[in-house]
Amino acid sequence: MSRSPKAAWLAALVLAVLTTCLPAQAQVSRLQGIGRTATPAELKAWDIDVRPDFKGLPPGQGSVRRGEQLWEAQCASCHGTFGESNDVFTPLVGYTSKQDMESGHVANLRLGANAPTRTSLMKVSQLSTLWDYIYRAMPWTAPKTLSPDDVYALTAYLLNLGGVLPDDFTLSDRNMREVQSRLPNRNGMTTRHGLWPGIELGGHLRPDVQGSACMRNCLPGAVGTVASALPDYARNAHGNLAEQSRALGPTRGANTLPTPAGAAASPVVAAAAGAAPAASAAAAESLRAAQLMPVLQKNVCVACHAMSDKLVGPAFQEIAAKYKGRADAETYLMAKIRQGGQGVWGAIPMPAQSIGEADARRVAQWLAQGARP
Repeated sequence: MSRSPKAAWLAALVLAVLTTCLPAQAQVSRLQGIGRTATPAELKAWDIDVRPDFKGLPPGQGSVRRGEQLWEAQCASCHGTFGESNDVFTPLVGYTSKQDMESGHVANLRLGANAPTRTSLMKVSQLSTLWDYIYRAMPWTAPKTLSPDDVYALTAYLLNLGGVLPDDFTLSDRNMREVQSRLPNRNGMTTRHGLWPGIELGGHLRPDVQGSACMRNCLPGAVGTVASALPDYARNAHGNLAEQSRALGPTRGANTLPTPAGAAASPVVAAAAGAAPAASAAAAESLRAAQLMPVLQKNVCVACHAMSDKLVGPAFQEIAAKYKGRADAETYLMAKIRQGGQGVWGAIPMPAQSIGEADARRVAQWLAQGARP
């Protein structure tokens, strides 16, 4: 029996409505009673990022002079008085010129340039990125504790160190756009890559990296151990890498000179391989916290670690308890103190420290002995 065109049209309409509405109704029923709408105050607490068009930038101002004072108190221990330090992090300023500010392209980023490293000011193309990062992530030991005025002042001082702003300048939300036009690498950003929305590569809209591998059946809480060392045949292929950037101090990393015949491996390699550590020259000395406190204060260890309570990092006595009885505890801890690490005590990383070898050895020895008060 045939149906009229009107009846067929009605049947198709009902089917379309059912297929459109039923999944939505089912989805609503699955979510009922789960979670709640975030309050305006909760959204405001998270919505603190600043966009390249400066949307989200809070009102405020800060002078170069005020920034210098904050820098000495909050930033110089990791970045150096002039943002030039290579001890903990790579330098923040340097290797830009007046010509770069005029063109908006940093010459030292081009192939064949002679700059021994790439500083942050060489690479940043958006002033909002610099401001936003300082506001959300700095200082490293107490992020989000800087006020907007503090961040304006620190950003102004950093740009002053790079020759972008004069000594008497006051940076504010009202002149950020004008200062953006002075950045040495403001024209250096490119969108010609597959990760930028809408860019067509080879006729397709696709990323420039295709991931096909998938991790499956991972055990909850599983932690892998990776221990590696530079093989002898690869050492010194391009000279000693630890001496390559003399203008900035040695590059952090392994000494890549060949290991002399018959010589022991470096302490880090020995610890990774499970070798017994060499006896410490000060092994007979019994150390107490009072003897180590000047060293701990001088190297800002106490900013993140307390004797028995967890601060940013674990307590000294927690560390001592964890490695109690480990044969290579002193060697292992000395390497960790100087090179930093992440994952053993949680997600917060400990950066490499500029502490001298002798001081690091005494702190490691004290911890290996139990971190006695």
